[in-house]
Amino acid sequence: MTTPTDFTFFHSLRVRWAECDAQGIVFNVNYFLYFDVAMTEYMRALGFQGEDMLEFFTVNAQADYRGSAVFDDELEVGVRCARVGEKSMTLMLAIFRGETLLTEGSLTYVHAEPGTKNTSPLPEEFVARVLTFEKTPPVKKSA
Repeated sequence: MTTPTDFTFFHSLRVRWAECDAQGIVFNVNYFLYFDVAMTEYMRALGFQGEDMLEFFTVNAQADYRGSAVFDDELEVGVRCARVGEKSMTLMLAIFRGETLLTEGSLTYVHAEPGTKNTSPLPEEFVARVLTFEKTPPVKKSA
């Protein structure tokens, strides 16, 4: 079972009314929005922001829902890099309300040359920062 101790980085957010469905719970697709926002903040924590932001394309996204968030909940989104390859990386993410796991999932990204949409190797500086930042080192694979 995923717990908050599995993560080095967290991003806090509060559920907005517009993110809830007619049942009064967060609509399922919004958890991916939360994942995406947390990924951007993770990149900032690594020192990549503004003009230094790397360009990535999502090639896989998955989520397992364990519980429901509702309007005005304060959530913590944990992010960790679980795998780095030559041109891609996989982030593991989890959304918690307090200690309660609500959603867990992963996002796989392919790195692209800025402005071209052509895949390219992950910058060495990026990989080095991830390896230094994470308390649980990501698996390194050639892909």
